[in-house]
Amino acid sequence: EINKAGGTDKTQVVPSATAASQTGRTQAALPAYSVNASLPLADQSLSGLINNASKKYQVDPKLLSAIAEVESGGNQDETSSAGAIGVMQLMPDTAASLGVNPYDKQQNIEGGAKYLRQMLDTFGGDVSKAVAAYNAGAQAVKDYGGIPPYKETQNYVNKVLDIYR
Repeated sequence: EINKAGGTDKTQVVPSATAASQTGRTQAALPAYSVNASLPLADQSLSGLINNASKKYQVDPKLLSAIAEVESGGNQDETSSAGAIGVMQLMPDTAASLGVNPYDKQQNIEGGAKYLRQMLDTFGGDVSKAVAAYNAGAQAVKDYGGIPPYKETQNYVNKVLDIYR
């Protein structure tokens, strides 16, 4: 297990409980980490913005973090070939409909959280369908009655859920 160790880019390798028991050593208690420690590129700013947006739109910060990781690796400067912008990879039209500036990190994350909340509400809280809709659009999920048969969307949902779980 690799944990963010207090500072900038330092990581600490911690043996698993199984390895510790096999060697007879006990494992020291680890300090508490932000739920966003799963984002390799997460700095405290990103973590705080994700936590704040999660609270504002009542979405699980771990799910929002997982989407940010898969979408952009947590990178606000990321722009896709399709034109999606920022940490949450918002398309310009989607950002406009959400009332956010996708080039502003805070607004980008809030827009992503708001859109995720809309997708969760649209699909009755079904996380898999909401994540699929975040990627492929709500209409595609409705048309197929679930995760669309697009390889990209299926891979996307699997990656997000693997990080989220």
